[in-house]
Amino acid sequence: MLDTLITNKTRIKLLLRFFLNSNSSSYLRNLESEFDESTNAIRLELNRFEKAGLLVAGKESNRKVYRANTQHPLYPEINNIVRKYFGFDQIIEKVVQRLGGVSRAYITGDLARGLESKAINLALVCGKVDRDYLSRLTAKAEKIIGRSIQCILLTEVNEAEYIREFPEALLIWKNV
Repeated sequence: MLDTLITNKTRIKLLLRFFLNSNSSSYLRNLESEFDESTNAIRLELNRFEKAGLLVAGKESNRKVYRANTQHPLYPEINNIVRKYFGFDQIIEKVVQRLGGVSRAYITGDLARGLESKAINLALVCGKVDRDYLSRLTAKAEKIIGRSIQCILLTEVNEAEYIREFPEALLIWKNV
C-alpha cells in the first residue's frame, strides 16, 4: 500500500527506518549498507527530509547522524501510517484485545530497529493465556497482514530482563 502512494523506494525505507521507532538514529554509510543502495540516492532523500523538518541531524564523532523529529506536527501521523503499513493495528485488534489479560505488547528484531521484515517478533506481557487460542488468533492476524508473527509470552517479573536483552524493544500497545 505505501509503495503505491510513495513510489521512491529509498524514501519508503527511510520512513520505515526513522518513523517506526522514534529512538532510531543512523548515519549515511550505515544506511547505505542496510538499504544496499547508493549513498547519493540516500543523501538526496535525507536532505529532503531534513529540509522539511521531518528529520533532525546532529554530530556524533565525525558522522552526521539523523533521527526523526518527534516535535514535527506530522510526526504522529507519519508514525501512525507506518504502523498501519506493518499491520500493528490489526495485530493488536486480533491478538491482544481478544486474548485478554495483556498489559503491554512489544515488537523486537528488525522491525523495532526500523528495518523491513516479513516477520514480526511480538512479545506480550500477560498472565495466564490459552496458548491454543493465541495460536489461532496469531494465524488469523498473519493472514490479514501477510506477515509471519512470532509470539513470546512474558510475565511482569521477566519483562525487565527481556527489555535488557532486547534494548530495541518497541512498546506498541499498553493497556490503560
